[in-house]
Amino acid sequence: MLAVLLLAASVTGLKAQDAAKDTVIKGQVPTIIPGRWPAEKAHAWYNQYKWLNGADFIPSTAINQLEMWQADTFDAATIDKELGWAENIGFNTVRVYLHSLAWKQDPKGFKQRMNSYLAIADKHKIKTLFVFFDDCWNPDPKIGKQPAPVTGKHNSGWAQDPGYIVTKEEDFAFLKNYVTDVLTSFKSDKRILLWDLYNEPGNTKKFDASMPLLVKVITWARAVNPEQPLSIGLWRWDLQNLNAVQALNSDVITYHDYEDPDKHLRVLQMLKSHGRPMICTEYMARTNNSTFLNSMPMLKRENVGAINWGLVDGKTNTKYAWNKPIPDGSEPEVWFHEVFRKDGTPYRQEEVDLIKKLNGK
Repeated sequence: MLAVLLLAASVTGLKAQDAAKDTVIKGQVPTIIPGRWPAEKAHAWYNQYKWLNGADFIPSTAINQLEMWQADTFDAATIDKELGWAENIGFNTVRVYLHSLAWKQDPKGFKQRMNSYLAIADKHKIKTLFVFFDDCWNPDPKIGKQPAPVTGKHNSGWAQDPGYIVTKEEDFAFLKNYVTDVLTSFKSDKRILLWDLYNEPGNTKKFDASMPLLVKVITWARAVNPEQPLSIGLWRWDLQNLNAVQALNSDVITYHDYEDPDKHLRVLQMLKSHGRPMICTEYMARTNNSTFLNSMPMLKRENVGAINWGLVDGKTNTKYAWNKPIPDGSEPEVWFHEVFRKDGTPYRQEEVDLIKKLNGK
């Protein structure tokens, strides 16, 4: 937790790789890349909305981001149906992952599908946080037909983006073109709430090796200067170097916390020292004692946005806990994530009743 307290203070021993040395200097506080919003602008942006709450969303028919966005498997009907369930309980925000390979395969079609998705979400009065890069789960994404789910295993097919540690100039060039094209195309789109530039940088034991890409994506995004704010969510408190760059270059502070509400509240209170609006972009893991019933009311009292992992039980299998597979695929005694079953009925009616009450429905 000490790392959180030090995010806005001196950071020593920074070990960024050469590609980031123009921005991050060893032994000094990381430079804020020009273009960060003043805190006053960030608060004015946040205050125009009702309390932001919702879920990380992928349709139940997609195992990963590529299956969601590739032309052959883009499922507008399921997206429409499931975001309708979200609207009905008062959710007004979803967080959605993109993927660079889906863009590489078909840049024009990819952006058309993004626009189709946004039209559906907007119909349901739902704003979207789009995520660019991701260091979680499987490190070897491939274009084309995606794998079938492994029975009873959490996120067996989720795809990192880009997966490998980026060191080659040609890879940086490709990723820059992707980020720049998407941001430029949607930089003024009111249906988009926020751009989440990099999910959990340093995960899967990458640690500071993710620093060059982190710095680059911030730089590319600031060059486009979208009307929507930028953020990079904090998630692991011992990654001091990454945390500093993430927090000091975010217009709005976003973070992940799957702990019980007492521990979560301590993290939240420390992050408030940044003096910026806050959104928790991942929480709610029932067997970790992070639930709707004990955490969502606390987030609303603290005026922090609340986005839980998972909406509908589907091919991601995230009703199963991390690293605790059930090989026969039987239903876990307690679901880890998700709000709805595949037929739209709530997993737990009391949770849906609370969500509706918190949203005045």
